[in-house]
Amino acid sequence: MIFGVLGIFVLLVLRLQQPSIEIPESLDLPGGVAVQAYTQAPGFIAVVTDSNQILFFDPETGTLRQTIEIE
Repeated sequence: MIFGVLGIFVLLVLRLQQPSIEIPESLDLPGGVAVQAYTQAPGFIAVVTDSNQILFFDPETGTLRQTIEIE
């Protein structure tokens, strides 16, 4: 029974670990920006920053297209 509880604990720890965000190297992120979230669609890449901004990038070139301030 102890091994069962230990096994469940190990599985929970492994499943609940948060993976790090893998941002493509080609994105031209502004200096000092920490990424909070990242999503990719066929026409854009969106990055949510810790400074309450959403940055939209071109998926082919990685250049910044648009910045939206979040209030």
